[in-house]
Amino acid sequence: MRRLSDFANRVLGHLLFGLGLTMAAIVSAQVFARYLLNNSIFWSEELSRFLLIWLTFLGAPYAYRLGAHASIDLLRGRLPSWGRRAAALASHLVTLVFSGVMIYFGTGFAWFVRDQISPALHLPKWVPHGIIPVSGLILALHAAAFLIEELKRGEDG
Repeated sequence: MRRLSDFANRVLGHLLFGLGLTMAAIVSAQVFARYLLNNSIFWSEELSRFLLIWLTFLGAPYAYRLGAHASIDLLRGRLPSWGRRAAALASHLVTLVFSGVMIYFGTGFAWFVRDQISPALHLPKWVPHGIIPVSGLILALHAAAFLIEELKRGEDG
């Protein structure tokens, strides 16, 4: 499970880099066109917004896997080893439940907007919003890998 989680995060890192670079290029082109050429790229704002949605929802599981989310270590550092382990197990279980909520309600929302079309790009709205359950699946994979690791660590002593 750990290898699958690591592989997914490596792919996710490359995807996030590409999405961020694309978004920066589109916004830069829009600024250039609007202020220097006095002409707007009509679809750039909508595509940038969709890319930001994807960056946000894919960045969360990526950061979770790297342990890069903000956390408060003051209390955890003062706990005995069994308390730190219990806190880690609880944290990963809560993340697993939250990812299930993302999958369930994200799928429902993507289904709800499936017939709506974006005005500039003429994309079905499920395309940008379908990232919510996908992100939930990746987050669940990472949480399950962390949970299994923590449980194995407890068996080892």
